[in-house]
Amino acid sequence: MTSMNKYQPWKPTVLFPGGRKALLGLLAVLATLCFLQGTTGCRIYRFKDVSIPDSIKTVKVNFIENKARYVNPQLSPQLTDKLRQKIVNQTRLTQTNGDNADWEISGSITDYSVSTAAISNQQNATDRLTVSVSITLYDRLANKSKDYSVSHSFDFPATLSLQQAENQLNDDILRNLTDEIFNQIFSNW
Repeated sequence: MTSMNKYQPWKPTVLFPGGRKALLGLLAVLATLCFLQGTTGCRIYRFKDVSIPDSIKTVKVNFIENKARYVNPQLSPQLTDKLRQKIVNQTRLTQTNGDNADWEISGSITDYSVSTAAISNQQNATDRLTVSVSITLYDRLANKSKDYSVSHSFDFPATLSLQQAENQLNDDILRNLTDEIFNQIFSNW
């Protein structure tokens, strides 16, 4: 009598082409990461991959100036506001406008330019808007500063004017730049 449901042992090569060695290597890496994460958490505040020393309680986000050759008049105030909101919503820091904040964030939009991204049938098919932001984090308690640079490109059909593209891309621009700035400042990579 033959059984229709024959028992077949699980083979790691189905999910891991490298076999058991690849599976064991992956498990070793994961175990090491879990161990390291557990040993570094005693002096750092962590929430959603956010790392802030315990001594830091307040933050001031200065207006992000637009120093690019082409100025989108809405971008500076909107980006400043979005960054402030994200910091308040995703960290334990208290927003302040005083000059005694533990951390002070300032910055400027350094590039806002359009270039050709793709050509089709000898005509411009896709344009690319590149936005770059320079950020400085001043740690008043340690009396030191750190500079960050964020740049992101956004493609749009060449049939659109820059103003039409800005209207369509505005939410993406703000979300991407805010996320990248936040991650550079607050994530412990």
